[in-house]
Amino acid sequence: MDSTFPRLLAQHAAQRPQAAAMREKEYGIWQTLTWAGLARMVDHMTCGLHQAGLARGEHIVVIGANRPRLYAAMLAAQSLGAIPVPLYQDAVAAECAYPINNAEVRFAIAEDQEQVDKLLEVRTQCPQLSRIWFDDPRGLRNYSEPGLASLDVLLQQGEQFGQAHPDLVRSEVDKGQPDDVAAMFFTSGTTGQPKGVVHTHRTLLDRARAGAEFDKLTEREEVLAYLPPAWVGQNIFSYAQWLACGFVVNCPESSGTVMIDLKEIGPTYYFAPPRIFEGLLTSVMIRMEDAGAIKRAMFHHFMDVARRVGPALRDGQSVGFLDRLRYALGNVLVYGPLRNNLGMSRVRVAYTAGEAIGPDLFTFYRAIGINLKQLYGSTETAVFVCMQPDHQVRADTVGIPCRDVEIRLEDNGEILVRSPGLLKEYYKNPEATAEVKTAEGWYRTGDAGFLDAHGHLKIIDRAKDVGKLADGSLFAPKYIENKLKFFPHIKEAVAMGDRRDMVCALVNIDFEAVGNWAEKRNLPYAGYTDLAQKPEVYQLVKECIEKVNADLASDEKLAGSQVHRFLILHKELDADDGELTRTNKVRRGFIAEKYGVLVDALYAGLNEQYIATQVKFEDGRTGTVSATLKILDARTFPAMRAAA
Repeated sequence: MDSTFPRLLAQHAAQRPQAAAMREKEYGIWQTLTWAGLARMVDHMTCGLHQAGLARGEHIVVIGANRPRLYAAMLAAQSLGAIPVPLYQDAVAAECAYPINNAEVRFAIAEDQEQVDKLLEVRTQCPQLSRIWFDDPRGLRNYSEPGLASLDVLLQQGEQFGQAHPDLVRSEVDKGQPDDVAAMFFTSGTTGQPKGVVHTHRTLLDRARAGAEFDKLTEREEVLAYLPPAWVGQNIFSYAQWLACGFVVNCPESSGTVMIDLKEIGPTYYFAPPRIFEGLLTSVMIRMEDAGAIKRAMFHHFMDVARRVGPALRDGQSVGFLDRLRYALGNVLVYGPLRNNLGMSRVRVAYTAGEAIGPDLFTFYRAIGINLKQLYGSTETAVFVCMQPDHQVRADTVGIPCRDVEIRLEDNGEILVRSPGLLKEYYKNPEATAEVKTAEGWYRTGDAGFLDAHGHLKIIDRAKDVGKLADGSLFAPKYIENKLKFFPHIKEAVAMGDRRDMVCALVNIDFEAVGNWAEKRNLPYAGYTDLAQKPEVYQLVKECIEKVNADLASDEKLAGSQVHRFLILHKELDADDGELTRTNKVRRGFIAEKYGVLVDALYAGLNEQYIATQVKFEDGRTGTVSATLKILDARTFPAMRAAA
């Protein structure tokens, strides 16, 4: 089944010309683009880019949210044998300069004025960036920058060129081979400069098909494309699998309307990183706090039933008649309306990946009847390495190796993967490529884990982050952080403790959830910094931490990792300030250095510490946030020894 993305588009357009390929919500109305309409658009764009001088093997930047014409731009580039490089739409201008220069990009496709402004800003650093086309013209009418034009102009020019050269597109597509480079994705740069991960049509399509076969995906699936196209997960689920299966991809109107659009579309196949599921659950719990006493009591009663029997029912296990009856009643009164409110009433399979998900969070969704599963993979493996089969889903594993994947464990616990989906290379970085790919074709994931007795892979943490406390007990920071983040009042947590005598934590409260909690108690506050330092908020977070400590105490291996001391940060961790990656992963080393004075205060036994921190605002300005942060001790519990 060797193929390329443009050839798959041609197949769908020939076999199902009037079937829906994409939908885009515009001015509140869903507009449908058929496979035949998409193929025409791609043909015109291909001719336009060819006429503009885009060459085979050349890179072209695509930056913006999920939009049909941006997807068409990637297909058009691939039709010419060029290589689309999607960039994160929320990246600041300075972050765009490195990938543009690294990939020697001359041409870019931008979604709107915001993205155009960024590209124009970095032009002095990227003098080779000569042509920029934009999709949404709002706010750009009076721009007169050289090389800047609308995609409408490109399509019109391409249509005219295509009429004069009717065989151009087919001949260019026919030149493409499965082992040609299809796309390049830049890593999030957690530990340094981002690296360009090079993937071919073969690697991306092989993994897309492996995932589709695993979950029996068909052209009847509905998908909502709302995550950044620059993230390989979004690209695999809404681009590679879209073209491999021929299902419908729906593009929301804006980031602010995603929840409304989710309910309107009712996707059958859903994918989100844990932070999205955390945010959805937080919004549910906030609404439940606002509900009347009877509704609250009913919710909590039936959620207790769901947690007890829901996962077993979901996995096809035997459940007593009375519990089945209680669950059925709960489904009518609570779970069904809740799934509908979350936009997941039609979800047949939902996946989470990108980082570990808290077991309690995971169980919540399965308990209310959503077939949420975990998968394991990375940008370098084209996502699909391990997946959870139906009826074999557990919160503490990421499933079994999927088709054609081999797994090997090093003595230090690091996971090595051999798969048809492995990256070709890191672009212009043979040293980094050699570090992660062995001569035998194994990829070093950098993750630590093990295969359990059932052949399921269990991830502990990043291999470099797994450490030991001073007394030799295991320290897995991500595991602790995920348990803390299950609580709706905690948005982010950073655990410290490697080679130290105890674990301490820096916490971000969820401003919306805690703000709602404070208003119900008539607790006044003047913004995030003020709210975060309220004694009542500290007590709230302390209770959450002590619940996690009690849970950790029940695991003999992790009992030593209980959080002894904590503080609540005076600002939210932000990718613009370098504290998170663009995929919202904590840059733990950077944070430990940036907030070194706070870490020192935690371990020195101080009760408070003053800090001033420079922050970057959305409009590009910088400022300083300062506060004297309180530091509290949390109760810890003796380890519970496992029964003999």
